[in-house]
Amino acid sequence: MTVTRLVRHMPHEPWSAKLCAPFAVLGIRSDGCHITDIAFLPLKEKEAAPADALSEQAVRELTRYLDDPQFAFTVPILPRGTLFQQRVWEALQAIPASSTRTYGELAKTLKSAPRAVGGACGANPVVLVIPCHRVVAQRSLGGFMHAGDGEPLHIKRWLLKHENALPGV
Repeated sequence: MTVTRLVRHMPHEPWSAKLCAPFAVLGIRSDGCHITDIAFLPLKEKEAAPADALSEQAVRELTRYLDDPQFAFTVPILPRGTLFQQRVWEALQAIPASSTRTYGELAKTLKSAPRAVGGACGANPVVLVIPCHRVVAQRSLGGFMHAGDGEPLHIKRWLLKHENALPGV
């Protein structure tokens, strides 16, 4: 699986930690007080030990999630985005594990449009902790990380299957 093209153009600060997962390497960035980024990196990336206590906590919690999909994250995050993106990301964090919502349902709740919700999901800088993978289209998995097929959908399918939330599509 090659996920190099999946990673958004990230700032040039080094990753604070890298954790191997079954579907990608998780790049974790910390500002020392918050986790600011978690991204899917290529499987060929080497794991990297946490550079600080907060990154160590993030690695511990991500490992727990990979073992137990019901695990609730407590690591402090600071996702940077527009006010609308922040509202969407907050709504995503309210979706329980093993559940999904449609883009349309979230759009209705947020008094927005499904495509706008999808755009905010695709811009999520703290994947897994902000569970954008739990948002699906009405009759399909929908997209993931601004992609409609390929490796991103394999990752989304893996995560939803892991949570026993794979819709019957």
